[in-house]
Amino acid sequence: MEEKASPPPQGCSKPHLEKLTLGITRILESSPGVTEVTIIEKPPAERHMISSWEQKNNCVMPEDVKNFYLMTNGFHMTWSVKLDEHIIPLGSMAINSISKLTQLTQSSMYSLPNAPTLADLEDDTHEASDDQPEKPHFDSRSVIFELDSCNGNGKVCLVYKSGKPALAEDTEIWFLDRALYWHFLTDTFTAYYRLLITHLGLPQWQYAFTSYGISPQAKQWFSMYKPITYNTNLLTEETDSFVNKLDPSKVFKSKNKIIIPKKKGPVQPAGAQKGSSGSSGPSTSSNSKSSSGSGNPVRK
Repeated sequence: MEEKASPPPQGCSKPHLEKLTLGITRILESSPGVTEVTIIEKPPAERHMISSWEQKNNCVMPEDVKNFYLMTNGFHMTWSVKLDEHIIPLGSMAINSISKLTQLTQSSMYSLPNAPTLADLEDDTHEASDDQPEKPHFDSRSVIFELDSCNGNGKVCLVYKSGKPALAEDTEIWFLDRALYWHFLTDTFTAYYRLLITHLGLPQWQYAFTSYGISPQAKQWFSMYKPITYNTNLLTEETDSFVNKLDPSKVFKSKNKIIIPKKKGPVQPAGAQKGSSGSSGPSTSSNSKSSSGSGNPVRK
């Protein structure tokens, strides 16, 4: 069983946690509206746990993945935002522990002989191209392990491209969306971990590396809490037409109403009002005379 330590308090400045999070904790805590920045501190994995995993799966773990697990057996960091006195969980950054680094296989839900399998979804028409490497296979040609379940929005996977026995040099990091389409992320685990941290664990950030991008709701959060570094065209001029640009300093501002005194219009002097009313008298009488004189002539 894994040991679950209690999350450190907000603003914790332990050196190994600062190194693990690349200093992102201080950036989040200084952002407007952000609260409850927590890291579930986990002990390092033992070397025999890594060796046992390699023997069980007949795969050689990449060196950067080994170094990560020798520092911490998994990673989980979360943060929330406070809106209208309500705390909303928003950011989540996670890497599975060694015990949960399991192979992506057929679900045992279907036990019928003719039940469809993941291998039936293979489509060999879309192979490697100049700008996109060859996609992973659900059959024995690839060995796939789940790194992060992405809160149900997909799966980030460590993929061995050459099957078993799998070598560390043949690994890549891919994203499997909910429609079971593959999207390439990075060549190494280290590069993926940097992406995870610099995107602040924002919801659906992995979809920024797909052809259809993130949802409009996620765009709102991206607009408010921009990732530190990313080279996608999520917030281009084309998408600005339906993305409301929110100012965090105004969103999280206190709602205490300030009473502004109404300005009274200029008051005219009483004499001026009488003069205007008196001057209107002769003009009306003259108008009445002129109107009577301008009528039909009266014979004498």
